[in-house]
Amino acid sequence: MATRNDARAWQRMLSGRRLDLLDPSPMDVEISDIAHGLARVARWNGQTLGAHAYSVAQHSLVVETIFTHLNRPSAEDCQMALLHDAPEYVIGDMISPFKAVVGGGYKTVEKRLEAAIHLRYSLPPHPARTLKAKIKAADRIAAYFEAVTLAGFTIAEATRFFGQPNRISADMLPIEPMPTADAQALFLARFEAIEEKRLARERTAS
Repeated sequence: MATRNDARAWQRMLSGRRLDLLDPSPMDVEISDIAHGLARVARWNGQTLGAHAYSVAQHSLVVETIFTHLNRPSAEDCQMALLHDAPEYVIGDMISPFKAVVGGGYKTVEKRLEAAIHLRYSLPPHPARTLKAKIKAADRIAAYFEAVTLAGFTIAEATRFFGQPNRISADMLPIEPMPTADAQALFLARFEAIEEKRLARERTAS
């Protein structure tokens, strides 16, 4: 039987990487693993309408779409918006009520993973406070539309928990749950498109 000291704290990824949750290394992070994992993690604990689960990968695309519409972000900022839930490819999407029960331990692991993911792609370990607030605002708008469109919330309930969205409408967003393979491919494609913009800016600057 494994003891507290020798219990396995790493996960093997399909890329072959072994990611240590206690001390995650940027070298063990691969965007293919992130896209694969997020496309298979269901938002709202799977309690959504539709023939397919509404995945964290699809949610991430929605949040980045809202964030880009509401702001004039750099490509780096867009990448951090797209990756805002990236640690969930390892630890899953824990619903907010359960996070409140678990407490700070979850956030510690999440922060370590976020730093490793960001550093792997030459991003700051964590978004600055102002940027984080803008991403969070986009996240709450996405949650509002997900709640009323997919998760059975009334408009009044969604407004109470997530606020009333401004300058965004549901028809602007890819909310309808899509097949896993589509969510994975679209997430990867958006990541690569943002990376190309970042590289183009670097070439121009040099």
